[in-house]
Amino acid sequence: MSKYDYDLFVIGAGSGGVRAARMAASYGARVAVAESRHLGGTCVNLGCIPKKLLVYASHYAEDFEDAAGYGWTVPGHGAGGNGHAGPSFDWPTLLRNKDKEIERLNGVYERLLKNSGADVRRGHARVVDPHAVEIDGVRITAERILVATGSYPWIPDLPGRELAVTSDDLFHFQAMPRRAVIVGGGYIAVELAGILHGLGARVSLVHRGLHLLRGFDDDIRAFLAAEIQKKGLDLRLGASVESIARQGDALVATLADGTELAADCVLYATGRLPKTKGLGLEEVGVKLDEEGAVVVDDAFQTSVPSIFALGDVISRVQLTPVAIAEAMALVKTLFRGERARVDYAGIPTAVFSQPNVGTVGLSEAQAREHHDVAIYLSTFRALKHTLSGREEKTMMKLVVDRATDRVLGVHMVGPDAGEIVQGFAVALKCGATKAQFDATIGIHPTAAEEFVTMREPLRNADRSPTPMGIAPSSA
Repeated sequence: MSKYDYDLFVIGAGSGGVRAARMAASYGARVAVAESRHLGGTCVNLGCIPKKLLVYASHYAEDFEDAAGYGWTVPGHGAGGNGHAGPSFDWPTLLRNKDKEIERLNGVYERLLKNSGADVRRGHARVVDPHAVEIDGVRITAERILVATGSYPWIPDLPGRELAVTSDDLFHFQAMPRRAVIVGGGYIAVELAGILHGLGARVSLVHRGLHLLRGFDDDIRAFLAAEIQKKGLDLRLGASVESIARQGDALVATLADGTELAADCVLYATGRLPKTKGLGLEEVGVKLDEEGAVVVDDAFQTSVPSIFALGDVISRVQLTPVAIAEAMALVKTLFRGERARVDYAGIPTAVFSQPNVGTVGLSEAQAREHHDVAIYLSTFRALKHTLSGREEKTMMKLVVDRATDRVLGVHMVGPDAGEIVQGFAVALKCGATKAQFDATIGIHPTAAEEFVTMREPLRNADRSPTPMGIAPSSA
């Protein structure tokens, strides 16, 4: 008999914590998982899932407009409109339906945990020694403790900070803001700006950097910014909010140059911090970095040998599939005797901006640090928009190592970019070469076929006339 109540106690039932708990239990370990809020963590409740549902909702406005070019008459849109009011949108209905789906997913997570044999404990768990946690005054012992508490959105200190909101709040607004200032230039800021703009709000996206999406390929960043502005979204780069104040029924965000932006909400999406406060980690000797992230080795072990951590709380790669991969590696190592490790190279990712971004592998700038590269780039108007009349463009880009012909990076801006790039991520993982791309027959007519039909690399001269190297449209 073990001297501990459990073999593994997991703090946090987000994507990583749930996967670790249920898989460890399925391998025969005695497991408990504690959660003080909703099962599924940020992704299910306040992130990936509700965000994507709202992205779908927000894109219908363009779909209604595009339908006219295909012979459909939608009231209030396009030629042949009958003068009646256009399609109406009801924010409370969207949120009610979103909440039903989130509730369903919470039930799915609970069933998965219980069916695997893991115990679900509700409440705030705090580590009280290397082999014990406490929930509401009850002490529970475990041979190993896993911290998977995720992260939370951060708002910087500035006058009027208390008037700002975050993405966590947006998903529960009783009424949709008609005017919004969104601060930030990463995934969340760009996606939420697209959502509110698509639903009819007047949106200003304010970012202190000169380009959106730090860390992405430069051509992606420039192309997306141009497409966003074409849609009428107010994009303010190289700008920062100095203060927020209430004036009557409005909030006013004052920028560094003195510009005042009136809005119904000022939403900050300027980063997330690891959720480690109040867990008792430092008191038992767990080392944290300067931002509060748990420091772990490549086996996710902390400075206290019996305590492990993974997911957003370790601030390596803050993506749900990465947390799940980390969880699988950990439980295989601890409970199956395998030395499993996570390969962080070549992680594909998508931004559900409008249009979408999909990317895997090295950016051009990253590749040039160690390789002599050839760049293949194409911009074109998708077939759908030849009849819709929309001016939206798609961009596709390959980064290729000249010496080995290996494709080092695949980048796309356009509809379904995430769906398309996911497949090419497998090819990159297998070491695909440009010759193999060229030898692959495309599916016609699709946008994706462009990735296997680009034959001529850009010359340096092709890249000089336009900002950040965007070549003239190929179609």
